[in-house]
Amino acid sequence: MTTAIWHRRPTLADLQAMSRATAIAHLGIEFTEVGDDCLTARMPVDARTIQPYGLLHGGASVLLAETLGSAAAHCSIDDRTALTVGIEINANHVRGVRAGWVHGTARPLHLGRTTQLWEIRVVDDAARLVCISRLTIGVVPREARG
Repeated sequence: MTTAIWHRRPTLADLQAMSRATAIAHLGIEFTEVGDDCLTARMPVDARTIQPYGLLHGGASVLLAETLGSAAAHCSIDDRTALTVGIEINANHVRGVRAGWVHGTARPLHLGRTTQLWEIRVVDDAARLVCISRLTIGVVPREARG
């Protein structure tokens, strides 16, 4: 049995609205599912997201991963009293993709009072692993914002 991780469960419409006029929208990232313990989105593999060899750009995969982990982290805390900020992200790229979509799913590994750790798996349309990423998030009091 999974436990819901949301302080405020987001809707897909809320997430898409939050992404307007950002790199997220520019790359065509679409949020696709809000699960009890995960957040999922997809990104096209097209001229916006490939590198010169015609493969999915690793930076685009990382942007998808950070988008998912950051959005999920934000929705898992009480944003009236705290903010979430990215501290570190790493990624291993394990498979090239030339066309279609990649699908990312973020799940928490640790939801602490001051830090969170998220794992984001990016797969291709055939569900083969493309990229695995970990994102460390800091949870800071809202009044500490400078």
